[in-house]
Amino acid sequence: MNVTTGGQRARLLASGGAYLVLFVFGVVQGMMGSFLYAGTAGPVPVAAIGFCVLILVTCLLAAWGMRSAGGALAAALGWIAASFALAMPVSNGSVVITDTTPGKWYLYGGTVAALAGVLGSLGGRIRAQPRGPSPRDAGPR
Repeated sequence: MNVTTGGQRARLLASGGAYLVLFVFGVVQGMMGSFLYAGTAGPVPVAAIGFCVLILVTCLLAAWGMRSAGGALAAALGWIAASFALAMPVSNGSVVITDTTPGKWYLYGGTVAALAGVLGSLGGRIRAQPRGPSPRDAGPR
């Protein structure tokens, strides 16, 4: 029978809460970006590209903070859920994210950026883990 202690339960609850906060943070970023992506500087969709960079940085920092690619995945899934939900047409046919150059950059570029953030967090050491003494350290020198 596997019995967890109160400390283990508290750590598990805190960890789950942190992942939930990262998911909600991704949702908030997706909702804000869905309404503010249209800013341009001439033909360049500056706001959409800025939001793409923002979700990439958020995913990488979330993975670094959680010491796990799950942090990046939680933020990315929140962003994708909110952005794609707001890109779907409602019953009267209106959409929030339109089929324009900034809209495409925001939706597809943001998806690629979120995926890059998740894959980037898988690519190497996210944050140095404290390690115990190695077998080489044992014994006299």
